[in-house]
Amino acid sequence: MIDKGEARKAAFAARKAAFAAGQGQAAELLADFLAAYQGKALAGYMAMRTEIDPLAAMVAHQGPVCVPVIIANGQPLKFREWSPGCRMEMGAFGAEIPAEGAWIEPEVLIVPLVGFDARGYRLGYGGGFYDRTLEGLRAKRPTFAVGFAFDAQEMPEVPIDQFDQRLDAMVTESGLRLF
Repeated sequence: MIDKGEARKAAFAARKAAFAAGQGQAAELLADFLAAYQGKALAGYMAMRTEIDPLAAMVAHQGPVCVPVIIANGQPLKFREWSPGCRMEMGAFGAEIPAEGAWIEPEVLIVPLVGFDARGYRLGYGGGFYDRTLEGLRAKRPTFAVGFAFDAQEMPEVPIDQFDQRLDAMVTESGLRLF
């Protein structure tokens, strides 16, 4: 089994190359898919560095939208209400977060990632934030997690452990996959 650190290094390189080529209609494909979840609380994210950008899908969502806020290492994420043009500030690890707003518990999450595989597993940044968050949300009620990435980020197999949470779907610039 490949080491997570080595897998992450290779996946970052693939994502960087894909980012340079552009994301095409990926966000629009994501918005089309998420239309079935109108009215549900949606968690997006503010893209940073070479992440694929879900902003168009977040803006198109008919329902409350929120973005993740890192409260502390080792803790699940919390989600603050977001809307286009809201005042943003720098959060932990360099991600922008809303400066104020209601805390929302999402039912559908757009999940950023470094790599993914055909089984629906994702390779994240290594902090375990999304795994802890999905585990907690799914213990309360059905929670849908859709990964959002470039095709080039697909790996033959993501190294996993007992804490890794599976995605329900993946959207890339070439389309949708359900797991």
